[in-house]
Amino acid sequence: MNRAVLSLWVAFALVVVGAVAAAAGEEVSAVERGKYLVELIGCGHCHTPMKMGPQGPQHDEARMYSGHPSGVELPPPPALPPGPWNAITGGMTAWAGPWGISYGTNLTSDKETGLGAWTEEMFVTALKTGKHLGMGRDFLPPMPVYPTASVEDLKAMFAYFMTVPPIANEVPEPVPPAAAAR
Repeated sequence: MNRAVLSLWVAFALVVVGAVAAAAGEEVSAVERGKYLVELIGCGHCHTPMKMGPQGPQHDEARMYSGHPSGVELPPPPALPPGPWNAITGGMTAWAGPWGISYGTNLTSDKETGLGAWTEEMFVTALKTGKHLGMGRDFLPPMPVYPTASVEDLKAMFAYFMTVPPIANEVPEPVPPAAAAR
């Protein structure tokens, strides 16, 4: 069974377990709920590096949620053609467009380069306001903002990320548009 099919079965099993537990009056733990939400939203699509597998590019599970690899330097992005296109990607962890270049951040529990030094409140505020660290620069595309998400769900996501093994990976800072064009 390939990993994609296995992942779908695992996600389905989590939903069924959650539904059965709820029907039985049992609570699903915050970590389990957080994992479900993180997988449902697809955080790994932009925050997990890809590697070449037997059927093409696939997520590198050894670096799950570690963000854009610090040792991978990309050339300047090519000019975007006129028309509706407004973004290009570099390995699915780096994005370039009119905002410059943005990189998928490290969501592991690493205290130096990931979310390990964040507080639950910082995480909730960041996702509700779209401000890095809950008070810094604006999130850059393709990162969405979740102003209507429940505080309980965002806390559950944070609880899950705190269980993800730490991976030391210093993600590059975003590059502003003028510097990206050089």
